[in-house]
Amino acid sequence: MSATSGREPDPLHSYPSDSPKGTGMLASDGSTTTLGVRPRPTTGARRVSRPVKLLAVALVAGLAATACSSGSGNSSAGSSSGGSITIADVAPFTGADAALGPIYYASCLGAAQAIKDAGGVLGKRVNCKAVDTRGDPADAVPAARQMFASTNDLGLVIGLTSDEAASVVPIINSNKMVMFGMTGESEFDSTHFDYFYRLVAPDMAESYALVAIAQQKGYKKVALAFGNDIGSQTFVKPAISALGKAGISVADNETLDLKASTFRTEASKIVASHPDAIFIEALGPASASFLSEVKQLNGGKSIPIVATSACIDPSWFKAVSAAIGAKDLAANFVADNTAIETTGPAYQTFKQSLLSQKSKVSNTGNFETYLTAPGAVHLYDGINLAALAMVAAKSTKPKTYRPFVESIGNGTPGAVEVHSFAEGVAALKAGKAVHYVGPGGPTNFDSFHDSTGLFEIDSYDANGNVSVVGKLSAAQIRAYS
Repeated sequence: MSATSGREPDPLHSYPSDSPKGTGMLASDGSTTTLGVRPRPTTGARRVSRPVKLLAVALVAGLAATACSSGSGNSSAGSSSGGSITIADVAPFTGADAALGPIYYASCLGAAQAIKDAGGVLGKRVNCKAVDTRGDPADAVPAARQMFASTNDLGLVIGLTSDEAASVVPIINSNKMVMFGMTGESEFDSTHFDYFYRLVAPDMAESYALVAIAQQKGYKKVALAFGNDIGSQTFVKPAISALGKAGISVADNETLDLKASTFRTEASKIVASHPDAIFIEALGPASASFLSEVKQLNGGKSIPIVATSACIDPSWFKAVSAAIGAKDLAANFVADNTAIETTGPAYQTFKQSLLSQKSKVSNTGNFETYLTAPGAVHLYDGINLAALAMVAAKSTKPKTYRPFVESIGNGTPGAVEVHSFAEGVAALKAGKAVHYVGPGGPTNFDSFHDSTGLFEIDSYDANGNVSVVGKLSAAQIRAYS
């Protein structure tokens, strides 16, 4: 594969923040630890709802720059051999969206192991640190500030869901720290941050993918059931607009309070609207409770589900299958997902690295589901990209290695294609330019540092294993823009 081939055009242009420096393992009891260090118990969390817009919170960046040490100073890793680099997973580990943080953390542990096996980054070991945003901007901002204040060897930030990205990306960017975000918020489609990169599709494009799936299946009426968190609600308006363009009517639109224990009112309205399918994203226990009540009120019969990629998650499958039956869920579930390369050397290295960390992540269900979870796959790629950029730049300082992220990710003329950190380091030591292509496929960063890729359609079997049952072209997604 050449440095510029292998992908259609893009369809559109989380633990306590005071964790000790260098924490790197998410133990099965929910604590964090580094190899050779005893686990430290985590504390409780609160959740406060406070929507925050990107342009408004950008004003916080100036204050944050004075409150936090500079990313090019003590808060970032140096360039000399030996020592360590910390990768911070800034995401929810508690609260309604608590399932997201562990996905990204597992990815970090897997990538860190693969890097360790290849000798480290410029002789430095890689640690993973969990920074719990609790899925709320009010908690995310002080957590991000504390991260900079307490992490002298910080070299990369990952995570950044739609719950907190708008509030913390300006802070992280002002500290000149490279970050790979999982947010799909539309603000990042057209706002440039020098140190922000995104390897997942914007929520708008994913909404279009949901509609394309519904159209493929011949659905005429669709109900919407999305959580009341920021990340879930960003899908609603573009999905409704796209459904109209597709000629599919909206039977009902319900917002699910993720802190509620019953959804009988919302389930009753949806069942009464007689939809052909339900579009859904609701994390935590909400989906299980809601879909169980839908089944009960619908005479014991489930309504087909078209879910977002966030529902490709072992904890989501475990909860929902327990509520409505694993065979029932498997027979009535599909989800959009970003296309993943599940064959070849890149995937095999990823699979081996991730599965080697299974015992270090608390049991949330079928761990192998992480092998197709977009957060696990694409953040693994992001970490490898950053690590290879450090080696190419001969520095772990974000300000120095950042330009190499794009050249190694997009490729340059004559670059050698590599599929792992080890392969990339060997080529760089041989004096060659490299083009990294991982399990998430080749990247194509645009001027806003977005590389969104293509979509596939996934399903579960009764054991929670994920399989690809269809593909969506870029043209199908663009049809609704």
